[in-house]
Amino acid sequence: MNLSELSPPKGARKAPKRVGRGVGSGKGKTAGRGTKGYNSRSGGGVRPGYEGGQMPIHRRLPKRGFTNIFRKEFYIVNIRDLSKFESGDVVDEVALIREKLIKGRRDGVKLLGQGEIAYPLTVRLHKVSESAMKKIEAAGGKVEIL
Repeated sequence: MNLSELSPPKGARKAPKRVGRGVGSGKGKTAGRGTKGYNSRSGGGVRPGYEGGQMPIHRRLPKRGFTNIFRKEFYIVNIRDLSKFESGDVVDEVALIREKLIKGRRDGVKLLGQGEIAYPLTVRLHKVSESAMKKIEAAGGKVEIL
């Protein structure tokens, strides 16, 4: 059996209805649209979401909350991710992009304390959690908050 020999079983596929192909076809002349009216015209028909004049669902449902346009988006990096760096390295936004731990630009990077570190690093980031700061300093590293 070849891929080119595959076909759907008999009766699985139905031929599309050919409308507007002569009066004898049963779907000729008006092509099943009836006579006159908005829906018989080309481009006729109601817009998406229209419910025949009834108040549409997107207007019936209550609106909740709001979007804070001043919200800051931070990349999240954990201490366990810093294993890519060697002892004494400086970990900043550029170094994290180079090591593919983050990509592009956001409002900053936050370092969280999940994982362990055994060697000193200098961390220069926008935010650092308390637990991450303790672990880095315990390993002999430095934390500088931008």
